[in-house]
Amino acid sequence: MATSYGALCTDFYINQKLSLKLDVPTSRETVLDMFGRVRKELPNMERFRRYDAEVALESAEQSSQYSWLALRKTTIRSGWVNPETLDQAYKLHKLILDVGPYFLSISPLDVEFIELVFGFDLQAERNRNEVVFDALLANSPLASMVCADDEAVLEAQPFIGFSLNGECDLQAFVEIKTRTSAREVSNGRYEDEPISVYLMVRQYGPLKTMEDFATTFKSLSTHIESLAQERVIPNIVMPIRDAILSRPS
Repeated sequence: MATSYGALCTDFYINQKLSLKLDVPTSRETVLDMFGRVRKELPNMERFRRYDAEVALESAEQSSQYSWLALRKTTIRSGWVNPETLDQAYKLHKLILDVGPYFLSISPLDVEFIELVFGFDLQAERNRNEVVFDALLANSPLASMVCADDEAVLEAQPFIGFSLNGECDLQAFVEIKTRTSAREVSNGRYEDEPISVYLMVRQYGPLKTMEDFATTFKSLSTHIESLAQERVIPNIVMPIRDAILSRPS
């Protein structure tokens, strides 16, 4: 399993989003030149695909591991699923921040925000809202809203955001997605879907210089690793994992 983070969950992934104020150039030459530059550094990323309102460069999936890069109207997104090391995923994201501004004519002034995401997927073929409720909310005042004997939990997807500096332009968010519908609860048959825990750290722009793309990524990676190790894993991921294992499907 990839990285010590990946050992805690079914899938672990590291995503990045560069959000812009102006549209990304979409000319054939510009896009192919940038994708060719990325492929030169990461040869496994050789699948060029076009989706609705998006063009993407992807790798083939090998042992549940793959990477991707996608261009949309005002965003450049990239991700690595089940990386062997954090640095493996970071290499892709830093490469995008290094070459993207030049191939796509991105100015530091154009940056809406840069966001780094750690994603933890925990498979649970049961009422995933109930799992999250039991793991995170059962001992809180909110628990009194549900009568455990005859009421089923239909929605339990906590979301919290907080600032990491006094200017409030460096922010962190923790979001939990359960993907359980009322129909699944009513018929007792659950899809094989995960509970996803997202830890997001976001630096709002504009940036001041081209060098700030690299320094911003370093700051984001430092913050997200600290938050993951000290807060999200012990207080969110592990309790959900324990709740799943305590009542298997």
